[in-house]
Amino acid sequence: MSVSPEKRPLVAVAALGGTISMVPGDGEDHAVPRLTAADLLGDLGENLEMDVRAETLAGISSASMDFATLIRTRDWAARAVDEGAEGVVVIQGTDTLEETAYFFELTWASEAPIVVTGAMRNPSLPSADGAGNILAALTVAADPRGRGRGSLVAFNDDVHAGRWVRKTHSSHVEAFSSAPAGPLALVSEGLVHYFHPAAARPAALPLENADFSGLVPIVESGVEDTGELLETLVKAGVKGVVLAANGAGHVSAGSADVIERALAEVPIVVAGRTGAGPTFRGTYGFRGSESDLIAMGATMAGWLDPRKSRLLLHTLLATGASRERVEAEFRLRGDLA
Repeated sequence: MSVSPEKRPLVAVAALGGTISMVPGDGEDHAVPRLTAADLLGDLGENLEMDVRAETLAGISSASMDFATLIRTRDWAARAVDEGAEGVVVIQGTDTLEETAYFFELTWASEAPIVVTGAMRNPSLPSADGAGNILAALTVAADPRGRGRGSLVAFNDDVHAGRWVRKTHSSHVEAFSSAPAGPLALVSEGLVHYFHPAAARPAALPLENADFSGLVPIVESGVEDTGELLETLVKAGVKGVVLAANGAGHVSAGSADVIERALAEVPIVVAGRTGAGPTFRGTYGFRGSESDLIAMGATMAGWLDPRKSRLLLHTLLATGASRERVEAEFRLRGDLA
């Protein structure tokens, strides 16, 4: 009696452009997106114990990423899983890669992993890192231990959670970090070495009938901040605002006066601009402190940075979430306790 060979996992790959796809044209000095998904993969998948299905969905720099492209990519990925893919890899530019990863973390309902990667050096440069990052992402996507982990980023052989990952350098190949949580895993010798078991994830946010029109800007606090910019934006009709506040969630007394008035019009989320650490809830009591802002009705972002806070707030508002729902979701997704 013959034994049938073990089924090879199928990984679906979507290419969106970015540095990893950029090369100079004939007689040109500057790199622009030119390479397709097939170009990027080459023969990478031939020596792996998996089947790869690739498609080019866009050819943009990630600075031009928008919600329409993100939703189209997420829907494509969901269909690929429905059609048998064990995991998905999304290849894009690094400028907004952390935001793409977090958008997928918010909206990805499948148990199959969705792995985002890219490159810091385009293929025409010495020591280009794209092929290695794609290889690592394919390995992570095909590994059954990635199931239930949601959105992941595979970069420079590290595997980061979409919940935590940030781009922390403009040009180094080790540009991505997930402090303070640290990487979830390391890819070595063709294997994924996970440091932690898969943790429970909040339910995916639905996108049916979502309307992402309108603005949800980030306003950063600083020296001699009067709140004038915030007031101007609210008068202009923004849907909501994320404040990149000082320290643990603090603004000037003048800004606090503006925020108190603005909260009658739009939801305001307060995140820390430092890049590390949470917003507080009850340590300080001065005008513009975290306690003062909470008493007004502002929502604290917890451990979410301003960029992730903007994605969460915009997605909630696009689906008609109430102020109470916004507060509940930020407590769920922004706090660790």
